[in-house]
Amino acid sequence: MADKNPEITGPRRTGLDTPLRARGRRWPRLSPNPDAFGEATEGFARFMGTPQFLLWMTIFCAVWLGWNTFAPEMWRFDSAAIGFTALTLVLSLQASYAAPLLLLAQNRQDDRDKVSLREDRNRAERNLADTEYLTRELAGLRIALQDVATRDFVRSEMRDAVAEITEDLKDEWREQVRAELLEEMGRGHDAGPAPQAAGSGQRKGKKKKNRPSREARERIEGDEEGAPTTTLAIIAAEEAGDAGSNREAGDDTA
Repeated sequence: MADKNPEITGPRRTGLDTPLRARGRRWPRLSPNPDAFGEATEGFARFMGTPQFLLWMTIFCAVWLGWNTFAPEMWRFDSAAIGFTALTLVLSLQASYAAPLLLLAQNRQDDRDKVSLREDRNRAERNLADTEYLTRELAGLRIALQDVATRDFVRSEMRDAVAEITEDLKDEWREQVRAELLEEMGRGHDAGPAPQAAGSGQRKGKKKKNRPSREARERIEGDEEGAPTTTLAIIAAEEAGDAGSNREAGDDTA
């Protein structure tokens, strides 16, 4: 016990740098539940702002004044001679409590409004962030889709390819028909000219021989069914036959 610190066990110091001990309370501190008290306050404040409160307050004042005016003297509790002092005190007490209760309800409503505004601000920020993210994603997808072949592009490419293939087939078929016609014309020239004694009838026969035969025409029309150059091949064969007949006519005249 003698080893105790004298600074602790010594007399109490009263310097400005020494904190004072907490003073004990004589009466217990009242700490009601703020939520329950606030709900009751808001309920009373809402009731005071309704027509029912005004109606009941009017009935209360009318009954008070009527009783203390027309009731027997011994039954009256508020004298009209002194201006209904008790009623005035009651109304003053009610007003003195109503004002703080209304302010408390208004403060709670302000707190709720602040919380609601903060939540709305946070929600707006999240919506803005989501919108910006979706905008960036859509821009990225649009950039990526620029290198992707669309349906119209594929159709146009296929149409061009079909047109090129058709032109190649026409040229190939035209060359083939021309070669066959030239070959038939060469065979007709190798057979030699007919005698002149046959007259004009023989010349007509030569013209018919120089023309493509019926079998050649049927072969031309039968090959490659549905080919777009069949009519052109027939016309070219007739023109080649006419040219050959004109040439033979010139030879006969010579």
